[in-house]
Amino acid sequence: MYLPKPFEEADSEALHALIRAAPLATLVIHTQDGLVANHIPFVLHLAESEPVKLQAHIPRSNPLSSILEVARDCLAIFHGPEGYISPSFYATKKVHGKVVPTWNYSVVHVHGKLRAVDDVDWILNQVEALTNQHERPRVKPWEVSDAPAEFTQRLTRVLIGLELDVERMVGKTKASQNQPKENQASILRALDEEAPEAELSDLMHSVLGNASARATESTDCQS
Repeated sequence: MYLPKPFEEADSEALHALIRAAPLATLVIHTQDGLVANHIPFVLHLAESEPVKLQAHIPRSNPLSSILEVARDCLAIFHGPEGYISPSFYATKKVHGKVVPTWNYSVVHVHGKLRAVDDVDWILNQVEALTNQHERPRVKPWEVSDAPAEFTQRLTRVLIGLELDVERMVGKTKASQNQPKENQASILRALDEEAPEAELSDLMHSVLGNASARATESTDCQS
């Protein structure tokens, strides 16, 4: 991934937070026959004195289940807030007009080894963990135990678990950190006016409000 220094995200807690907030990963696996891509929701597993892991499950009918033994390296890509930045948002447009469109976004690339877990209890625990993570904020959360036990047991038998041992995480948050402060302020004002509910606006307020922006003369062609 192209990673200019201003956009590098090295804070592990920030990377973990993005994965939890946007758990649907694009999982890319390098096999003998080439690249295979799937879109799978993961749960981040953090335990003291254990390596960081990502856990998920897929149907046994998914062709991915038959290639895990020969899979090589894999890459899970998690996509956070993103959006278009218009040249009209820049305060310096009125000064010299030397501005161009760009795209701001936040992503995490997780590199590691993937293996299958063929264990009914493990799979049930994983399904419960994934469900609880997303049901917890609801007023009346649904629980796996709400379904008939026979039904749940039958479903877990047609699933297979996935566990990714994380070797490294690479994060990128492109939030106009490379722009002069007047442009940062004008971009935020424009986003707040045009898309006040957008996650991108929240991301930029967080990044630019908590970090010292680096003012450059860049025309923001970095993406």
